Amino acid sequence: MRSQVLLVAAIVLAGLSACGAEEQPAGEAAEVATLQSAAPSAAASKASQRPRERLDTTPEEWEQMLAPYYKCMREQGAITKGRPGGGISVKPATEEETKKYEAANRICEPQYFPLPAWEKDPANPEARDFAVAVVKCLKIKGVEYVAVDSDGLSIALGGDDNDAQSIRLGMELIPDCERQVAAKNK
Repeated sequence: MRSQVLLVAAIVLAGLSACGAEEQPAGEAAEVATLQSAAPSAAASKASQRPRERLDTTPEEWEQMLAPYYKCMREQGAITKGRPGGGISVKPATEEETKKYEAANRICEPQYFPLPAWEKDPANPEARDFAVAVVKCLKIKGVEYVAVDSDGLSIALGGDDNDAQSIRLGMELIPDCERQVAAKNK
């Protein structure tokens, strides 16, 4: 009985949906609704041009990646020579200098500041798993006070008491553990 009721209901629904349809003249193709996305915005294309740090990026490569960012900051008037803190005597910034720097950074960072290594990128859904695996590696290698930080991506060393040995050993071993974990995940 139940299957007969379902069958009748299906037939009625099919019939009702056909009632509202207009007949298509022979030879004309039916138009199908499609979604079209807009062309990528300038911001999206610029973001894709940003360099991406790698786990094995050298300090020299990092400086090369930062060159366009520093150039932009100079063009915006936020820094005047070289790079920030690059051998220039550092004095506390005035409120005006801070505002100028922040305004320039809002323009330059999204266009030129290097993206983090993909393994550490908040946009990577597996970044937390990577951090957890690195912490596990560090513990195996003898770092006593180490955990994934509250942001879910960073590694916190030293514990509540800032254990100097854990901090020193962790800083020394993090690059090796990151490479090991990345190699396992490939």
